[in-house]
Formats: sequence, C-alpha cells, structure tokens
Amino acid sequence: MKSLVICLLLGVVFGADDIFPGDGYVFDHHTAKDLERVLFDTHAECPDITSVYSAGKSVKGVDLWVIEITDKPGEHEIGEPEFKYIGNMHGNEVVGREILLILIPYLCKMYKNGDADIRKLVDNTRIHIMPSMNPDGYAKAYQKVILDEDGDWLTGRTNDNDVDLNRNFPDLVQYLKTKNHDFSRIFGKNNHIAAAMEDIQHELEPETVAIIEWLQEYPFVLSSNLHGGDLVANYPFDSSFNGSTQYQASPDDETFIKLASSYSEAHAKMAKENRKSCDGRDGQTFDDGITNGAAWYPLKGGMQDYNYLHTNCFELTLELGCEKFPPASKLQGFWEDNKPALLKFINMSHIGIAGLVTDPYGVGIEHATIKVEGISHDVTTAEEGDYWRLLTANADGSPRDYKVQASAPNYLPSMQICTVHDTMQATECNFVLERDNVIPALSARELELLMKELENYI
Repeated sequence: MKSLVICLLLGVVFGADDIFPGDGYVFDHHTAKDLERVLFDTHAECPDITSVYSAGKSVKGVDLWVIEITDKPGEHEIGEPEFKYIGNMHGNEVVGREILLILIPYLCKMYKNGDADIRKLVDNTRIHIMPSMNPDGYAKAYQKVILDEDGDWLTGRTNDNDVDLNRNFPDLVQYLKTKNHDFSRIFGKNNHIAAAMEDIQHELEPETVAIIEWLQEYPFVLSSNLHGGDLVANYPFDSSFNGSTQYQASPDDETFIKLASSYSEAHAKMAKENRKSCDGRDGQTFDDGITNGAAWYPLKGGMQDYNYLHTNCFELTLELGCEKFPPASKLQGFWEDNKPALLKFINMSHIGIAGLVTDPYGVGIEHATIKVEGISHDVTTAEEGDYWRLLTANADGSPRDYKVQASAPNYLPSMQICTVHDTMQATECNFVLERDNVIPALSARELELLMKELENYI
C-alpha cells in the first residue's frame, strides 16, 4: 500500500506555480524498492533529461542505483562539468538518502514547469545522484528502527561485511611527498595517485570497488557525500600525517573553504552562530558551519581524500543533522533546510576556469596536465581534451589572476594568465599545444629493438 501511495504521489501533475513536493506529499522513509520506484518513475516522467543505471552491487547483490539528470543523458558534452551526490554511505544515516529522493523528482518537475534556474542548471551540468551507497546497512537500520520500533540508531552503519565504508578506501595521503609534513605543498606527483596493491592492508569492499570504478568512468568535477550525526560541511584532508587531531590543509584549502561555506551559508541552520551543538551545549561549535576533517577528527581511508588525490574531483562530506535516523515527521524540515544548499552546491561545479586543450588542428588532447602556479595539485583533461579547474576569486570578491600551464607528453607546454571572477560561471581558458619535434633519447634496450626492426628492411 505504501509503495502505491508513493507511486501515485510522484504521478501528480503540478502546475507552473506549484512548489514540489506540495501539501499532499507524504514524507516517509523509503525501502530499496521504494528507492527504485522513485528513480524509475522520475525517468518515466522526464525521459528526455534522465537515465537510470547501476554503478555496481553491494555485498548482498543490491544495485547501487544512480540517476543521471542532464539535457543530454548518456552523453558527456564537451565543456559541461559532471557532478555527483552520494547518500547513505553509512546505512543508519538516512537524511541524505531521503532528501536526495526528493531532490530527484523536484529537478524533473521544476524543469518541466519551466523554472529558469533549474533549466539552466540541468542544461549546463551533468548531475549524477546515488541515493544509497550502502543499501545492505540501510536495510538493517530500517528493520531495527522502523519495523522493530527499536530506538537503536547505531545498527546498520557498516555494510553487510561489518566494514565501515568510509575507512575502506586506499589511504593515498601516505604517498604525498612534503616538507615538514606540510600537505598544502606537495612535491612530486600530486594528482591521480594510485595505491600499490602491497600497501593496501585491507580488502576493498564491493561497494568501495564500485565507487572506485565509477570514478574512472566519469570525469567528475565536484561531489558531496551526505552523512548524519552533526551539522557541518567537512572538507579535506580527513587524514593527518601522524594520525593526530590537527588542521591538515590540502593544496586547494582556499577553494575547499569556499565550497564548504557555499553549502553551510545556503543551509537554513548550518552556519548560524550560537546554535546548540549536537550534545546540547550552547555556543559556536564550527566557525561558519565548516571544518577541516583532520582538525575535527582524523581518519584514514576516507572517500573524500580518495576523490581528491586519485581523480580530478573535489569532494566534501556533509553532515546534515544531529539525528542519524530521525522519524519521518522530521523529514520535511530536513528537506526545507537543505534544498537551497543542495542546489547552490551543484552550481559550484561552475566556478574557476574551464576550457579545451587541443593540438594545432583542433583535436582534443586527453590526459593533458593543467598546472596552476602556487597550487601543488594538478588536474587533467578528459577524453575530448576538456577540463575544469575549481578556483576562487579574491576574498573581497574582486577578480583574481592565475598563471596556468597546460602540458602533455610530446607537446610543448603553453602558459597563460586566466582570470577568475566571483561568479558561478567558469572563465574560458583554452590552450593549443604545438608538437615537440625533438626526438627523445632512446635507451639501450629501445635502440636494440629499433636496430632489429631496421634489419627487416635491409
């Protein structure tokens, strides 16, 4: 009966002046089947801007469903950033799951109704939403809290193998070469770092492997991982060099602070001064509602650090409230508190600079490196040569110049000044790389093979 109600509610036709979800919407917790129904019903209503796919499976074989929302689903448009939301990594932290299951039909209905802001967002961003990364843990939590009416909200945090997925990713921070453990200034390789298998001291869970493979498939630019248990926007690094509680800045600390503040300040309560902390005390717990992960509490094997060091993606961990598994009666409040922030954060994938790296004939160069002077973290171009580099304007909002270099093997590097404005519209900064005609020196082995090859023609 519950599934039928949800199905009927999602099928309501809203007028241009109605605000989804409307007075008749029933805010409730969704089972795995309910989750699927929301995604597939949304696709049925908005087939031109959505597609549904599975990014992998959980320990128990449950699909990790994703819905893509964009004007050309199934296609990477050159110059268009790719964004993702992941909910329910900890199965007992359900607010992120539930508000994403409202955001999904909201984007569909507002796009159909001609909302100018939503149409601009969807037409210019490829949005991927995974409501639940840990469906097995959620099933345990749902059974305990909803069906058994037991107040034990700790059940279901881990996956079905009893592993905390936010401690299960390879710890890439250990590979950074720094001076005096200053992680904001990295020497040597500073992006797309891969862990040596012999250094991974634990087995990667199916859900973790699915996310890692997902990250390889799409050129994500910005992401958030939705949690519960506090009210704060958490940014890298989560890991500290010696495991102690201390501020561990990344090379992009300034940009991460901007990203975290964009969410906290758009949230109804997160950045408010003198709000009560989750343990009931008065006073500001987190300045502006944001925190560096390691300064709060350090952890190794977290997903946001992995995103930053292994891919081009900047990820935050958003803690959405003190209650991990609140009653359904409170879900509407969580939606209303987070809706402006959820939309604002997607828009943040458009800050900084973006463009194309091509050869003189206009052919895109894949895996070219984009280096910003003064920031020891590079990004690379996607398959068609397009790139996105999140950067900030000056603190007072005035434009800021960056010296940016594009380079690629067998090409001469190119450098230019790119100006970033305090808007959610990336500055276009394109590069054309000339071929490097200098023949590289051959090793003895390469020379030997070349001589053998030439003998075939004598």
